[in-house]
Amino acid sequence: MKWTRLLTVVLLFSCTAARYQPNQKFSNASLIEDFDLMTEIIETKHPSVYWYTDEDSMKYYKEFYRNAIPDSMTEQKFIWQILNPYLDKIHCGHTSASMSKGLSRHLDGRRPGGFPFYVKVWGDSMVVSGLKRKDSIIDVGTVIHAINHVPINKIVEKSFDYLPEDGYANNNNFIRLSSNFPYYYENIFGPADSFEITYSKGYTKHRQYVAKAFKVVPDSTKKDSVLKKVAKPQTTKPKIDKRLRYRSIYFDSTNTYAFMEVNSFSKGNLAPFFRRSFRKLRQEKTPNLIIDVRYNRGGKIRLSTLLTKFIRTEKFRVSDTVYAVDKSLKPYTKHFSGKHLNNLQMFLMSSKRKDGKYHLGHFERKLYKPKGKNRYKGNVYVIIGGPTFSAGTLFAHAVKGQPRVTIAGEETGGGAYGNSGVMLPRIKLPNTGVRVTIPLFRLVQYNPPQEKGRGVVPDWEIPPSYEAIILRKDKKKEVVIERIMSTYNSLK
Repeated sequence: MKWTRLLTVVLLFSCTAARYQPNQKFSNASLIEDFDLMTEIIETKHPSVYWYTDEDSMKYYKEFYRNAIPDSMTEQKFIWQILNPYLDKIHCGHTSASMSKGLSRHLDGRRPGGFPFYVKVWGDSMVVSGLKRKDSIIDVGTVIHAINHVPINKIVEKSFDYLPEDGYANNNNFIRLSSNFPYYYENIFGPADSFEITYSKGYTKHRQYVAKAFKVVPDSTKKDSVLKKVAKPQTTKPKIDKRLRYRSIYFDSTNTYAFMEVNSFSKGNLAPFFRRSFRKLRQEKTPNLIIDVRYNRGGKIRLSTLLTKFIRTEKFRVSDTVYAVDKSLKPYTKHFSGKHLNNLQMFLMSSKRKDGKYHLGHFERKLYKPKGKNRYKGNVYVIIGGPTFSAGTLFAHAVKGQPRVTIAGEETGGGAYGNSGVMLPRIKLPNTGVRVTIPLFRLVQYNPPQEKGRGVVPDWEIPPSYEAIILRKDKKKEVVIERIMSTYNSLK
């Protein structure tokens, strides 16, 4: 037994010796080879590479960023200085570069970025929402007007040149910046030892303050971590229904409203959840239903369609058009995740039309009927936001304009006219290991709006508020409930 444990420790130590080196630099030739492969695959397989940017301009950007590759670069700089700004020009929210598995594991649990404050960003506004460490001057609620003499609107504008979006619907990128501003700021503007901050706290006069960069303190227990992993006793944890992270519903004590949260159309055993929920809504005769899809980044179209059938009063199709530019991934199959399975799916699902494209005829032809017995007939409030994407946007667009349906919140990050997706395999660049997601199908929404490039626009806009950030309130949810309860009380 002792020998077995000792051998395990030796093997674990040998594995840690070959761990990922984040400062490794790749040669110019290796980086150009990766860049050329990526752009070649995009030009050949991406269905919408010229949807928002014409072919001549994309050729210019390709040459510009190819020529900008220096003698050597780390993987992280290659992603942020070359790949991300090039991919942004496609204006496709599903086309993005992500870290190699090695770099992803290296950063797991770390807090990258030296900027010492977390912030909430919207429009031209930036408010401190959290601290990496305590500070004598800057605290939660402080309004930041400039960093290193660069106004916030200029910082936001430049940041958006590195972050993907559907068309010009940048609302999702405000959420990205707010989720981890220190990480994005360091990668876009570069590391710094200190930051000169122009700020205010409820007064009109702006003040300046120099904040030192946040530095990670090395973990002194790290050397013993391998031994601890071996000797760690097994403990039992109480079981938590993980499905609640993806969907939930609760009923107000007066049965005036029900609040349904749907954070994904992929996980959570959704089909039976929807059926049970709408059966209970009918049985309880609940007059108002709030459906929160603010953080729904998409998933399976059939599940988005199922939820739509419980809300719509009219027949509908998933899309006007869905097509790919090719029937397979060849000759690049070996670089894609899913490999032969993706080829098989594309072969079985799509068929060539007169336009030379490979269409998913099922989504273009099938006419879906609203549910009968359990279709919801009360007032519906759908809360949307920047992270509402892909199949989440399909649902929001499909129910917008229906009788008794109000879309509330902020513009979606997913395109209202359409987007590229359906199948989203990754290619792995052979030298750096960087992974690039490339959608294979273009989808134009059923009865799309005339304007291309915007997200689903709410009927009732509920923007972020300073008070909600300071008090950590869910303002959108609260004001929708307040309106429902106000109407209910007035009818008593």
